Amino acid sequence: MGILSRFKDVMSSNIYAFLDKAENPEKMINQYLRNLNSDLGAVKAETASVMAAEQRCKRQWDECKSEIAKLQKYAMKALEAGNEDGARNFLEKKAALAPKEADLQQAYSLAATNAARMREMHNKLVSDIGELESRASMLKGKIAATQALDKMNKMGSSVAGANDSLSALGRIEEKVNMAYNEAEALAELRRGPEDEFEALTESADPYDEGTHVEDELAALKEALKNKKQ
Repeated sequence: MGILSRFKDVMSSNIYAFLDKAENPEKMINQYLRNLNSDLGAVKAETASVMAAEQRCKRQWDECKSEIAKLQKYAMKALEAGNEDGARNFLEKKAALAPKEADLQQAYSLAATNAARMREMHNKLVSDIGELESRASMLKGKIAATQALDKMNKMGSSVAGANDSLSALGRIEEKVNMAYNEAEALAELRRGPEDEFEALTESADPYDEGTHVEDELAALKEALKNKKQ
């Protein structure tokens, strides 16, 4: 495949629009960079070769035109000198060079067209490589930022999950406390009458120290009263 056909898609397609639709643009950009950098050397070599051919065709065409102009000049001088046969001879040589000059002109035109296309291709490749390298750098930055944001989102999900767990634990704790309070109230109701009976029994204890002392004091007062009488 010729160099011009090989890079036809590079010259005619918008690879950036294609990259925007790629599932993995970073991978695609890296692949394009590898391909373009690999092909750039071939394009440079081919461009140099075509430009050399252009210069060679231009030089040959210029030499032929110079020879024709020289024969024209010699014919004029011969005619001025009265040498008509000499003038005719120079003009015949000039006429013989006319087809060659036309061929050389056509060859140079083709070489110049090829050289222009190769220069255009070379410049586009250099521009594309620079653009892709810039896009690759920006894309890597976006990927890094996306990964960092994804980590933050995952951490946020963990925090939210912990909050949900704490809320669930709080609800369980509330239910446990309510059950405990109900059980404690029920136990309080059940032991109420027994506690009152014990309190009454304790207040009527005949061995209560305070009651015994008062009884003895009253007995002493009664004995003293009887003694005075």
